[in-house]
Amino acid sequence: MSPDSADASSALRALARDLGVSTRYWGWDGQQKDVADGTLHAVLAALGAPVDSDADIAAVRHERERAPWRRTLPPVTVMREDLATSVPVHVEHGTAVRLHLRLEDGGRRDLDQGEDHTPPFDLDGRLRGRARFHLPAGLPLGWHRLVAETSEGAVEADLVVTPARLTVHEEFAARRAVGLQAQLYSVRSERSWGVGDLADLRDLAAIAGARHGADFLLINPLHASYPTPPVEPSPYLPVTRRFTSALYLRVEDVPEFGALPEHARQRIALLRESVAGWNGRADRLERDEVLAAKLAALEELAAVPLTAGRRALLDAYRAREGQGLEDFALWCAIAEQVRGTEDEPLLQHLDEEVLDRARRELTARIDVHVWVQWLLDEQLRAAQSAAREAGMRIGVMHDLAVGVEQVGADSWRLQEVLASGAAVGAPADQYNQQGQNWHQPPWHPERLREASYRPWRDMLRTLMRHAGALRIDHVLGLFRLWWVPEGHEAADGAYVAYDHEAMIGILALEAQRSGTLVVGEDLGTFEPWVRDHLVERGILGTSILWFEADGAGRPLPAEDYRTLCMSSVNTHDLPPTTGYLAGDHVALRHRLGLLERPLEEELSADAAGREQVLDLLRAEGLLAEGAGLEETVIALHRHLARTPSLLLGVSLVDCVGERRIQNQPGTDEEYPNWRIPLADPAEVPVALDDIATDPRTARLMAAVHEELRRR
Repeated sequence: MSPDSADASSALRALARDLGVSTRYWGWDGQQKDVADGTLHAVLAALGAPVDSDADIAAVRHERERAPWRRTLPPVTVMREDLATSVPVHVEHGTAVRLHLRLEDGGRRDLDQGEDHTPPFDLDGRLRGRARFHLPAGLPLGWHRLVAETSEGAVEADLVVTPARLTVHEEFAARRAVGLQAQLYSVRSERSWGVGDLADLRDLAAIAGARHGADFLLINPLHASYPTPPVEPSPYLPVTRRFTSALYLRVEDVPEFGALPEHARQRIALLRESVAGWNGRADRLERDEVLAAKLAALEELAAVPLTAGRRALLDAYRAREGQGLEDFALWCAIAEQVRGTEDEPLLQHLDEEVLDRARRELTARIDVHVWVQWLLDEQLRAAQSAAREAGMRIGVMHDLAVGVEQVGADSWRLQEVLASGAAVGAPADQYNQQGQNWHQPPWHPERLREASYRPWRDMLRTLMRHAGALRIDHVLGLFRLWWVPEGHEAADGAYVAYDHEAMIGILALEAQRSGTLVVGEDLGTFEPWVRDHLVERGILGTSILWFEADGAGRPLPAEDYRTLCMSSVNTHDLPPTTGYLAGDHVALRHRLGLLERPLEEELSADAAGREQVLDLLRAEGLLAEGAGLEETVIALHRHLARTPSLLLGVSLVDCVGERRIQNQPGTDEEYPNWRIPLADPAEVPVALDDIATDPRTARLMAAVHEELRRR
């Protein structure tokens, strides 16, 4: 590299770091890797800072220096209740300014001005001065407004006071909680429409709580997909993370169903009959046909007038969810009109003319989509209520996906706070040695701050409304995300940092207010301080038995597990335990071309790692030589029950003996991801009602409870 090239690269990399883009990162193999200059150029462009020369770099730096001086107040200030801080106020040099706080309850606090000796700044020939005001510790939690008063008028901005620590988990310190983990769509009853739904969730929660002593039920994300078939099978690739898929609605549980005329009820019965036969299939789920049948049934139901009381409840729901709901319903109304037509590309670039016309012409359809979300909200509430009535101390644990589809409701509605030109993914790891591209637009860190983090807050409020707990998939994304620029391979990306104090603080605030326990999936490569920060803020982590090791790489003894976490034997990205013990995941990855080492080498390394874990169980007296599969599964869960982890998750697939993996990361159509129905070891479907009396489930759950009582 020539001296000039080296200088240019150095300037580029320095700017990238200043903008929160990592120029180096630690790989899964323990080696530090440099991000290519081409990747940095592409990531900076996605951040809105394209730089092709030293002059461009200087221009970006110049504007960044000037930007704070242009505005009176920062767009938002996020602080902890236990830590005092200060806020800068920029005014014309020599102008007097006062600052007060308007609390969300209507109260007022005048704020004291402190010392700030920053010299005036020349902004376009005008001198701007900076004053600084104290924000004391002990301010009430909530979303307040800072009001700066000058001779030129008043300027306002958000102040968010967050809890020092989320305390919801503390009630489980004396008696730890055990729960089931399930992919809801895979759990069907005789009453299902071929796919598990919210009525099945209600019944599964009741069975898990009352029959098997579960304290929570963790399910897959229920986020909405496209409003018409075909739909994306992955629950982690929705069109919105805030609202719910109509696929999960139980039509017969809608109160207006009872008011239908007989001929309409018969038509709905025929629609259900057309898909209900799939409840007995073990090979594959068919979401598209099920959704089509449910949408046709909903058209029948939509014709039933609401009573005055029901209309009042719908109006209250609509008012509470506000503009976000209206925008989602508007997008759905447009999407169902243009999906599959030559006009479909406009979904990615909806302009105001199209939106205005849609609001006028599609009012009735917008109302229908609002109504469907209200019905789903009611059934979500019923499921959580049933869980608590069945004795669960937590209830339903919902799951928040990392992001959304690149063409969808959120990618349109939230486009001002999402980055274009890059997608979220993950660097190479031992399970996906080519990296992953999840094809999801990432939050734009600066634009999200400009929006006062309200899109993040509003989404959390909706999700937590009927949740006893919320799992945050890839919680490390609140600290940094792996951005894969367009046209780049998944492994050729870079980490972009986020204001984790703000993101985690707002998460803690909304969870504290709603009484929602929060679990972060903190697996993967990360800096050790990240977990420390989550612990400090009261966010539980995640421990997967197969991944837990000490500094020498040996399986972690039970007593050395973290306390503030949810531990489980496996995850949906691994086979159920019986399949994992057989090395199914290695064989599948080989078949799909995802390995970079020879098959025999991978099988040998994987078997050695598993055997180390089993040797630990034998040393603990939990596993006898020659034990069978079920005995081994039980021993693994007994081992976890001996850990200090506050939550212990037991996968439903392990309860019934299922062997097939739900999702193979790094694949699309090569494997039927997210389409595997719940079945037993012989691949015979396991019905929801059978779980109540299933002896295998009873033995595993009883063993876990027995071990917990001994602690």
